[in-house]
Amino acid sequence: MSALPAQPVWNVDAVERLAHEVGGVVRVDACGPGIDVGAAILPDGDFLAPLPDLGIIGASGEAAAAFLHGQLTNDVEHLAPGMAHWAGYCSAKGRLLSTMRYWRDEQTIWLTSARPLAQGLTKRLSMYVLRAKAKVTDQSDGFAVFGLCGASLGLLAATTLALRMPGPDGASSSGAAHLVGLPGLPQANGTVRPRCLLVVAADQAGQIWQTLQAAGTPVASEVWRRTEVLCAIPRIVQGSYEQFVPQMINFESVDGVNFRKGCYPGQEIVARSQYLGKLKRRMFLASGRGDVPEPGSDIVADAGGEPCGQVVLAASDGAGGFDVLFESQLAAIEAGGVRAGSIPLTLSNLPYPLKAID
Repeated sequence: MSALPAQPVWNVDAVERLAHEVGGVVRVDACGPGIDVGAAILPDGDFLAPLPDLGIIGASGEAAAAFLHGQLTNDVEHLAPGMAHWAGYCSAKGRLLSTMRYWRDEQTIWLTSARPLAQGLTKRLSMYVLRAKAKVTDQSDGFAVFGLCGASLGLLAATTLALRMPGPDGASSSGAAHLVGLPGLPQANGTVRPRCLLVVAADQAGQIWQTLQAAGTPVASEVWRRTEVLCAIPRIVQGSYEQFVPQMINFESVDGVNFRKGCYPGQEIVARSQYLGKLKRRMFLASGRGDVPEPGSDIVADAGGEPCGQVVLAASDGAGGFDVLFESQLAAIEAGGVRAGSIPLTLSNLPYPLKAID
């Protein structure tokens, strides 16, 4: 197993400044720093959340695209401006060190990661730049990241910052401001509520937050994390670092892996998982009642009582329960129920179809 980044760190002062700007309180959990502000449950209408637990990494230089293309699981060289995709960064053993949303503007390719891992990931990537004309930097402290849910809120952000409202796989950039599309939040009636990330210069955060509050309800960072869980989009954090091959957490099914591109660290193992036999592990969506389980904690099979998987990401529902993404042996799911520690889990349908493993 590769060594974890030295201590998972972030700039405490920068996070506290953001909390002050939005009128919230910093709360640290297994996913990193969050901010408690506004509602602790999913509102019915549009809402916005501060996301200090997301870091921002920038790659610049004329060879930046080619360099990242050789490091990540998805196609970076052919990424068009105005598009956004998922990618993974793997160890040589094919285990995910990070999941990332990436897009580009005229000068830089931008990537998100769990903020506690951003510094270490930047250092690791920089080690492999060698003579390539590329530079990778952790720019988390220079930006504020907000999650926006709802069409009117996204349009207000776009209008305010002279950006284009992106679709789920789109991105728009103007100066230091970026609006990045995300998969929509599934609704009971079969529709989805648009979601996007807003990335702005840190010194603009307070002004932008005040403007957007006119069109949406402020919510805590963990409420946004719950939207990630309900959209079944995995995020690698400290507790899940180097635990999963991409297909184990459905990453190829959200288009985070390109099997036609060239080599990258762990590519042979990822490809072997795709083409040589049936995958025996997958990621599932479920809910439970009780304390929120931490990433990397055990999932236990009712049949036999043995660990059969791990928690990927979980978030409180604000009413004494939680939603959780977990990875498990398929055989354990087929044999009966599973638990997060001692808490029984109720399975839910994934919001996307799983792609066939050849």
